[in-house]
Amino acid sequence: MKILVPIKRVVDPYAKVRPLADGSGIDLTGQNFAINPFDEIAVEEAARIKERDPSTQVTAISIGGPEVEDQLRKALAMGADESILVESTAEWDSPSVADELAAYLKDNPTDVVIMGKQATDDDNNQVGQMLAAKLGWPQATFASKIELKPGEAVVTRETDTGEETLSLPLPAVITVDLRLNEPRYIALPGIIKARSKPLNKVAPKTSPRLRTCMTGVESPPSRQAGKRVGSVDELLAELKGRGVLNG
Repeated sequence: MKILVPIKRVVDPYAKVRPLADGSGIDLTGQNFAINPFDEIAVEEAARIKERDPSTQVTAISIGGPEVEDQLRKALAMGADESILVESTAEWDSPSVADELAAYLKDNPTDVVIMGKQATDDDNNQVGQMLAAKLGWPQATFASKIELKPGEAVVTRETDTGEETLSLPLPAVITVDLRLNEPRYIALPGIIKARSKPLNKVAPKTSPRLRTCMTGVESPPSRQAGKRVGSVDELLAELKGRGVLNG
């Protein structure tokens, strides 16, 4: 069984961010970076699958510059067998990332792609679905449970109305949700062992063709002070006065 786990380097999701003065982006001065939390859950799930079946081969892949090596090394420390850095300093949007991953997979056959449902920086929730469409593979999104069998993946996914269980023929693309697992704490032996695992650097197979762009970044408006009301009637009157309710 071969598993590919795409990961993305993002600003620490628990950090406070602020826009640049000109609104052209986020001020990254002094910020810490991490594996996108949903991708970290995907790495953890792949590592658990490997623990149950040692013949499993887990590869982590990411696009970016040398700064992404730290996140790929963490994936190795969590249990990935090898990592791939697609070296590029260009800007990549969701369709471009899907193009590059599809090109990689066409040259490197894989049984299943397990990846985060979205990244915490742009929240697009697009790459997994686009990748499956480009490859013509079945997909299951928002997975809260994954069971891999010979030639088949059984995935329990979360929906707005409850849970849904799907059976997918392999190869397939699976995107994961928060409730799938809790990533492990990485002990020192795992960090040391990761240093001997391969981190391969390759050139992109495609060139990013941006179909989306960011027009500007601004801080959300300050939260207004609340108002205490003494009755339901007063609450309804206040909501109607603010245009929240009609009638």
